[in-house]
Amino acid sequence: MLVLFNKPYGVLSQFTPEAGHPGLQDYIPLKGVYPSGRLDHDSEGLLLLTDDGALQNRISNPRHKLAKTYWAQVEGTVTEEALACLCRGVELNDGPTLPAQAAAMRSPMLSQRDPPIRFRKSVPDSWLSLTLTEGRNRQVRRMTAAVGFPTLRLVRWQIGPWTLEGLQPGEYRVIEKPRLSDRS
Repeated sequence: MLVLFNKPYGVLSQFTPEAGHPGLQDYIPLKGVYPSGRLDHDSEGLLLLTDDGALQNRISNPRHKLAKTYWAQVEGTVTEEALACLCRGVELNDGPTLPAQAAAMRSPMLSQRDPPIRFRKSVPDSWLSLTLTEGRNRQVRRMTAAVGFPTLRLVRWQIGPWTLEGLQPGEYRVIEKPRLSDRS
């Protein structure tokens, strides 16, 4: 079984609640499924869960390079120069990132976040789409900061062929277990 879950802000990517943050048990009543990867409590969006260890490894292991697309609301108006840097890869404190796909985008139609991001009249914000094939700790936030645009809100929109389409925060959908090719 494969479960697509729209993880809300503040929820942990584990079943057990901890440090005042709710866990997946508050949203997903299914037994025997485990997250394939994770999202930090302050990130939102697509989290995949499965009861199949081989599929879990195929989805979460970086050597399979399953692309993950994030939508980031950043402080400032993102520039073409910053996007070009993200596309080439940027230097982080743990080494250079792989090249990414990066593009400016219009503000997506998303549910309001609770709590909302901080709003500053004197500082504009903008959105970008960033697709990665690696998964370092807080990588998107560190990459956008490295090119001068700190992330205010981060939503994972897509993992491989699966998206958040039709899922509101806190909702999940069970789909038939897929067969992934080596190129997915």
